[in-house]
Amino acid sequence: MNPVISKIHWQYCPSLTSYQRRKTIEVDIGGIALGGNNPIRVQSMTTADTMDTEKTVAECIRLIEAGSEYIRITAPSIKEAENLRQIKEVLKKKGFEVPLIADIHFTPNAAELAARIVEKVRINPGNYADRKRFEVIEYTEATYQAELERIREKFVPLIRICKEYGTAMRIGTNHGSLSDRIMSRYGDNPTGMVESALEFLRIAEDEGFYNIVLSMKSSNPQVMVQAYRLLVQRMEEERLKPYPLHLGVTEAGDGEDGRIKSSMGIGTLLEDGLGDTIRVSLTEDPEFEIPVAKALVNRYITRVEEQTPIPDLSFEAYPIHPYEYNKRPTQAVRQLGGNNVPRVIADYSQFSSLQMEDLKAIGHFYLPATDKWAMNDLGADFIYLGDQPTPFMMPNGLKVIQNYTTWQATTEKANVFPLVTVEQYTKVTIESDLVFLHLATDELSEALLTQLGNTNNTVLVLYTTNAHAMASLRRAFVKLLQAAIKAPVIVQRKYTQVSAENFQLYAATDLGGLLVDGLGEGIWLTHTNEAIPAEDAIKLANSVAFGILQASRTRITKTEYISCPSCGRTLFDLQETTAMIRERTDHLKGVKIAIMGCIVNGPGEMADADYGYVGSGKGKITLYRNKEIVKRAVEAENAVDELIELIKEDGKWIEVS
Repeated sequence: MNPVISKIHWQYCPSLTSYQRRKTIEVDIGGIALGGNNPIRVQSMTTADTMDTEKTVAECIRLIEAGSEYIRITAPSIKEAENLRQIKEVLKKKGFEVPLIADIHFTPNAAELAARIVEKVRINPGNYADRKRFEVIEYTEATYQAELERIREKFVPLIRICKEYGTAMRIGTNHGSLSDRIMSRYGDNPTGMVESALEFLRIAEDEGFYNIVLSMKSSNPQVMVQAYRLLVQRMEEERLKPYPLHLGVTEAGDGEDGRIKSSMGIGTLLEDGLGDTIRVSLTEDPEFEIPVAKALVNRYITRVEEQTPIPDLSFEAYPIHPYEYNKRPTQAVRQLGGNNVPRVIADYSQFSSLQMEDLKAIGHFYLPATDKWAMNDLGADFIYLGDQPTPFMMPNGLKVIQNYTTWQATTEKANVFPLVTVEQYTKVTIESDLVFLHLATDELSEALLTQLGNTNNTVLVLYTTNAHAMASLRRAFVKLLQAAIKAPVIVQRKYTQVSAENFQLYAATDLGGLLVDGLGEGIWLTHTNEAIPAEDAIKLANSVAFGILQASRTRITKTEYISCPSCGRTLFDLQETTAMIRERTDHLKGVKIAIMGCIVNGPGEMADADYGYVGSGKGKITLYRNKEIVKRAVEAENAVDELIELIKEDGKWIEVS
């Protein structure tokens, strides 16, 4: 039942080449308007038990002081919904007024009560009127229409209460909690996510209710990006109102990985002018989410003034499918392109005297006792030395890139390759089976494209100085696709005088936004900051590069954790448990482990994980293999051991030496 979308219906954003915010209707949320001409808002969610008024209020105050413009609080039942009134009153007495949002799953009666108390309710169309049993159901048109009427009966009372009380609503689809009905008809994919929301949105419009925000969340940034794009296109196609979008990657995790994954999904959409409010979901205290969200949003405050023109591109001429992943076809040049995983280049050109121990930062370790090299899973593939000579024999697996004139003087060229300018490339015959051509996005002339079409030894190192970087780089990829050029491309980005955390966020946005669309055969990141030692900056750049490839699922080098950010539904300490599981399993390269505080999204998100660890009661854990329950009601103190035993049973365990 997936609709076939022709290229004429690919228009999901205002422009592919210039930054423009998508124009949406304005939604009033407790006096702080969203959408329209308002700035992109930031928000978060409390993690305390909603029945613990004191702790919830304290969290709200910390969030307000951090800059959260809206605060979401879970209301899984009537009693929590009723306590929202008390929380709101205590906040007001303390001098804090912030729009509160009730987060609803499974319980329409709690939503109807909360809509009379708070400024906004969030409902999940996957479980507001349905239950998930992972069943495949056959529907006729008549039986499916009967299901829609059943949903209407459950949903209309909430709409009418929201209209009466002036309460806003978010219809928030989660990839992990699509109903059996939706998955049976449309599939477990972006189409299913979008249709799940549209069914509810059409009912709301029929009732004349428009105070609505929409979201399409997934723990997989690629799925998340595709779903939001498709949602915008479908609303336009059906002539529905242009509702504001709430952006977020759910269950992103913590630390660097959580920030990279969130930035890849949220940042990709912000680059295209989509998004009116964002929530960065980290498995950390909620106030730590706000600075990350602000850093992402702040890039776009002056983007219109800072960007330089990029050659226009119509959606009819756009060769990149926005709603499904297709890897750009490339030829293999040695270990780059073709069926090879994307490669990582480390930039040591600033070092005046490179030592063997300096390579520890990029995962290569010299062992003097045995006079051998060792490499970990984050071992870079190439090292750029600029005009430096090769100071010692490099470890196996690490190749060298030098500027062309220095390379010419190098006598041992077996694993040393030239980086050439466009002028050098077009005027000089270069005798090497691997040539790196360094060029800006605006240097892709027709003559150069013709030359590239007649060579099979060239890898492009593509960079841009445009403030609207991702769009500029993407436009160059479009030229390569249109000219059928199959040379691999290394995407190069340099960031100067930005903090370590902002470096993570910016790089994940600029490069991740390309990788989720199948663009790029490698990453070359450079980070310079006077406050950060050069070795630390290189180590960070290498870690972020591998993190971006991991989050885009184009190169898996470590264990992946899909962990929710915690909320009042959580049945154990998520941060502590995630750290404990990570400590014992982070050597299991390529294994995906989901750590979920409750069953709301857990089983669904775990369809994309190998194993699941889900709170199912006080002190009780349910363990999953993919989406199948393996063990129920495991005592929490034994659950990590039981999880490891399950991994061992499947032959995926590796003993740490």
